[in-house]
Amino acid sequence: MARVLELNYFPIKGCAGISVPDALVNPAGLALDRSFMVVSPEGVFRSQRRDPRLALVCPQVLGGGEVLRLSAEGFESVDVEVDAVGPRRPVEMFGDPYRAIDQGEAAAAWLSAVVGDPCRLVRVPPEHDRATDGLTPGTSGFADSSAVHLLSVDSLAGLNERMVAAGAVALPMSRFRANIVVEGWDGPHVEDELRRLRIGDVELGYTKLAIRCAVTTVDQESGVKQGPEPLRSLAKYRRAAQGGVAFGVKFAVLRSGKLSVGDELSVLEWGASEL
Repeated sequence: MARVLELNYFPIKGCAGISVPDALVNPAGLALDRSFMVVSPEGVFRSQRRDPRLALVCPQVLGGGEVLRLSAEGFESVDVEVDAVGPRRPVEMFGDPYRAIDQGEAAAAWLSAVVGDPCRLVRVPPEHDRATDGLTPGTSGFADSSAVHLLSVDSLAGLNERMVAAGAVALPMSRFRANIVVEGWDGPHVEDELRRLRIGDVELGYTKLAIRCAVTTVDQESGVKQGPEPLRSLAKYRRAAQGGVAFGVKFAVLRSGKLSVGDELSVLEWGASEL
């Protein structure tokens, strides 16, 4: 029986994640996942694709979400009082326009120093009603697309076996920044065929395969790009029909609730892989 091995949420898009034993899930995913985003002064989102040093930023959520503490090795931490009611400003992600709430000068100055380029920190406003695409409609905060990203340790083991056989180094799960890490399947990529599943109180509906980008080449500990892997190896056997290489799957939230490490997956509907 497959079960949850890890639960991770990423308060700030592109920055370090937080592993938790339990998580509340709302229509936009794990609570506070990708609810903040680093943008340029013009409002264009920053990503590890261009700014790998974002990986060094370690957020902590304090006071029930009222304070965001930002830390990075070599920098004094800063506490940011979260503004959820301030004036909205335009931001842009993948060319699409959104509205967000700027989190002030202290956060901007600290992030600019760590990243090495001018930055602002913004938060999704309460009225944020983004619609995400895929087989199952849904919503999300500032995630690339759907609300929840799931990946199995069996799939990573299969990839690492191929990379090691080719002379490359095995990679940790952190390279792939999944919300839900699953163990217990008999082989890799079983998650490709999930269409509807229940975990704990939560029900999820499949949206699409997770198409991987250059973020997977960034070492999440050092904030430095490490070369062509895993994209080079994935390109040999995981090319998606819509383009790019796929590894893991994305889901929309059909029913909110609580997830816990150790929860078993109950598959309610299967389908053929879209690879």
